[in-house]
Amino acid sequence: MILWLLIAILAYLFFGLASFGDKLVLAGKPKPNSYTFYVGALGLFVVLLIPFVSLRLPNQQELIWVILDAIVHVAGLYTMFVALEKFEVSKVVSTIGATQPIFIFIFTCFFWGPQIIPAMDILAFVLLFLGSVVISFEKTPQITISYLKVTIFSSLMFSLDYIFSKFVFLGQSFLPGVIWIRIFVFLFVLVLLISKKSRQDIFCHQLVSDKKTQISFFCAQAFGGIANFLQSLAISLAPIIFLATVNSLRGIQYVFLFIITLFFSYFFPRVLKEELSKRIIIQKVVSIILIVAGLAILVAY
Repeated sequence: MILWLLIAILAYLFFGLASFGDKLVLAGKPKPNSYTFYVGALGLFVVLLIPFVSLRLPNQQELIWVILDAIVHVAGLYTMFVALEKFEVSKVVSTIGATQPIFIFIFTCFFWGPQIIPAMDILAFVLLFLGSVVISFEKTPQITISYLKVTIFSSLMFSLDYIFSKFVFLGQSFLPGVIWIRIFVFLFVLVLLISKKSRQDIFCHQLVSDKKTQISFFCAQAFGGIANFLQSLAISLAPIIFLATVNSLRGIQYVFLFIITLFFSYFFPRVLKEELSKRIIIQKVVSIILIVAGLAILVAY
């Protein structure tokens, strides 16, 4: 199997575990300032790898890409959490998930020119994209200008995050590139401490419902950190023409989440119990078939 494909699948497994943990332990609507700060701050743990890598200062061009990537990453996180605070999770996830591969494909053509993509790879991308849309789509969203502004902007920022991080990895090797990106992400989230209200959200808002769930919360964040690390590795390894495909694999995250949820609903209903209608099961099965078909084409061709 293609190495970047295997790593991307593993990344979305950990994204699924992180999403399941968030579903269990997070209390109420997310505070954008608080969540953005903690996600950015926890990413700084990657500096623990510095003794094991040959870290050099990025040159001027590399530094520009690192800074731009950190900016769009923080902007994407913040606006995503703003959307999650105002609108239903299923709506936000489906909109960002549906538009991001398209934006990445457009940006890839813009920065590197039109790419020659084999017909079978295009078919795989389409199947993966459709599978991701189907599995994340739960309700017919009520589209408003406010909703579109925040979700589309977040999708744009995350799409540019893919592109700019690829530029970083083209100049720096993987681990040094990740370390520099996370350092600058941390520096930019410190800006959130300037506002008094923002500081109150960060240090006074209760992220979890009680002390018993704190360990679960940080485990979920650890899974998210591993997932982001693996996703970055997949981006660094994938050829430029497959950047959009890496993102379209996001549907696998919802497949893993669906399987995990089914497992706990059946064997541990006290932990999590979700009623699944016939329509939802059919929807998930159809999306899984599309995703598996897309993966099969990628592996075969």
